[in-house]
Amino acid sequence: MHSVVFLTLLQATTAFGQGLRTIPTVDFTVELPGSLRGSSLSKILVDSKFAETTDENGSTLIPPTLEEFAATFSGDIAEVLGWDLPVEVGESAGEAAIFLTLGNSSEYLDAAGRPTSEGYSIETSNSGVTITGASPLGVWWGTRTLLQHLVATEDHALPLGRASDAPGWGTRGLMLDVGRHYYPIEFLEEMCAYMSFYKQNTFHVHLSDNLWNNVRLYDYEHQMQLYSAFRLWSDDPGVAGLNKRHNESYTRDQFDWLQARCAARGVTILPEIEAPGHALVISQWKPEIALPTDISLLNISHPETIPTIKTIWKTFLPWFHSKVVHMGADEYRHPTLPDEFLAEEYTRFVEEINSFITETSGKTTRIWGTFAPREGGTTNKSVSVQHWAPWEANPMWDFINNGYDVLNSGDRMYIVGKWSEPYPQELNLDFIFGADPSNGRGPFNPAIFDQNNVSNNAPPNHPSVLGHIAAQWNDFGPNATTVLEAYYQWKGGLPALSDKQWGGSLTRQEYAGLYAELQPYAPGQNLDRRIPSKGSTILEYDFATGRLCGGTFEDTSGNGYHAKSSCANSNEGMIIEPGCQVTTPLESKGRNYTLEFTIKPVSNNKGPILTGKDSALWFGNGTSDAVMLFSGDSAYALNYTFPVGEWTEASLIGAGRQTFLDVGEGRMEFQTILGWEGDKNVWTYIGIEAPLKTIGGGEFMGVIKGLRLTDDNQQKRNGERGVDQLILA
Repeated sequence: MHSVVFLTLLQATTAFGQGLRTIPTVDFTVELPGSLRGSSLSKILVDSKFAETTDENGSTLIPPTLEEFAATFSGDIAEVLGWDLPVEVGESAGEAAIFLTLGNSSEYLDAAGRPTSEGYSIETSNSGVTITGASPLGVWWGTRTLLQHLVATEDHALPLGRASDAPGWGTRGLMLDVGRHYYPIEFLEEMCAYMSFYKQNTFHVHLSDNLWNNVRLYDYEHQMQLYSAFRLWSDDPGVAGLNKRHNESYTRDQFDWLQARCAARGVTILPEIEAPGHALVISQWKPEIALPTDISLLNISHPETIPTIKTIWKTFLPWFHSKVVHMGADEYRHPTLPDEFLAEEYTRFVEEINSFITETSGKTTRIWGTFAPREGGTTNKSVSVQHWAPWEANPMWDFINNGYDVLNSGDRMYIVGKWSEPYPQELNLDFIFGADPSNGRGPFNPAIFDQNNVSNNAPPNHPSVLGHIAAQWNDFGPNATTVLEAYYQWKGGLPALSDKQWGGSLTRQEYAGLYAELQPYAPGQNLDRRIPSKGSTILEYDFATGRLCGGTFEDTSGNGYHAKSSCANSNEGMIIEPGCQVTTPLESKGRNYTLEFTIKPVSNNKGPILTGKDSALWFGNGTSDAVMLFSGDSAYALNYTFPVGEWTEASLIGAGRQTFLDVGEGRMEFQTILGWEGDKNVWTYIGIEAPLKTIGGGEFMGVIKGLRLTDDNQQKRNGERGVDQLILA
């Protein structure tokens, strides 16, 4: 059992040559010679005794049934393997079937030796596969194991034997700061799918925040205009005016959809509303309840402060389908007020909001934990603490030894979008595979809070260690990164981290190869924006000579991505003008592409040249003539424009994390500038997807002669690259 692995500090190894190729690793025992051909499987059978059973012990209030999990599994197999395995309900395992059933939940133990509903067993024989779970969620994780091995092996063959598996810790996942950068709801849903493939179960969504309030430089009026956001949109009169960004928010229907879609893959959305620090969005709504010298901090002594926060929670608690919610409570410190006074007020705030949430909804709460008990922060021990900063508290001595449950979000696994002096922009593989100071720099596990001092770490089997969440922050706001850069900053390290959050035994030497085998096949998402293609040329149009019938233009790449046009064309090319557009069947191309086009503007009209799902290329905007790329509402401009009345052969190039325009005079790089007003500024890269859906469609006027998109990933794979470069590409 995996509990033995945890109690021996996770030192077991997995024999990939004989067992299952999965992340997290699974200890599989081969019992018979030979193998089962995955392609011989013909259906998914759900045990009729448990088809409508749900997991009541997990963290979501909307758990799928076993049959619903089976339907998602069937869709995944069709997506990544092309196999049609229909779901049927039956009383027992059948020939050439994957049988899903439930067993004795007490057999599956976590690191502390407690039963976990996420455990499962998988048994393969010549006749089929049986996955037995402690609950339907446990069965779901078993389907991830089976699917991973099938896609990682060229002949899709399964060894004959058995594995019993369970996670060491109940909370495993990621946190994303959506308060300082808006992310479309579809992106969050795709991230849930990517996380689920590697058995992460919690997506912590930080729903409100503001840019750093530099009180040394900003006067009151400046603070009142500083970027802040609250991402939930309600027309309830009680919160009218709280959300100033309706177009960059989530409605009740959208948030319900997200939670249901993620729960369908075993991932719970854990919502956070931040207060009393990082609360500028609340202070800008109700200035009277702010501390006067730093209005990003709420004045808890004001008689309207706690009632205001209760009103917010009363409005949005019915939206949240998780058993735990996060009330923030981070960095509530002030340079001119004594910590003793703030700690007392902080404790009162946490106690009152915790009581309100618990009594109103039955949910439990979590905080970041600004004030340790030694500083007067003696909050109710039913409130769990998400530890992040070693200078704010020692999680072992301040919290665990004082009876608190702790979730590890230590800042050694932090990401700050695009640039930071102390923090990296990708998950730290050195830390993931070498964080344990007690084990010769052994791998990380959620009980490790300090990579240098063993006494600050808990034993892996300590029952107060809840698990681990890796946080990604947007300290520099919405223009610092694109939406998909958040994914790339997690992409290559997330599977390794998930192995350690679960309690696996993957080594760094094994990781690069296994990652390369599995990563392209995570179902339910296309965050890499891959496009199927027969060769390196994905699409190619000749708008001067390539017209087919009915306004269709041929894709000469052989992929059949023909374009539809409502524009006129001539022997020069497609005539783009207001009121017409060319549309393709594609949306975006992810990193490592070259998009070549020949263009001749015929007026100074500003507008989009190319538009896609994730980006747009514009010929000027507003008063600017610059060529610029848009990602969301952020624009990244060059000191260049296409000359009017002249032909230009241009290439938009996505090269790894950088984006360029080449017009024959050397590459010009699209960049973004980071920094706070009045403080240091840093120019840095921006990685933007190729926009492919629409040519024209706005006020731009000109002629496009041709367009050609090539995939540069093949050339990238053939270059000289190290293991970590492979993983992070």
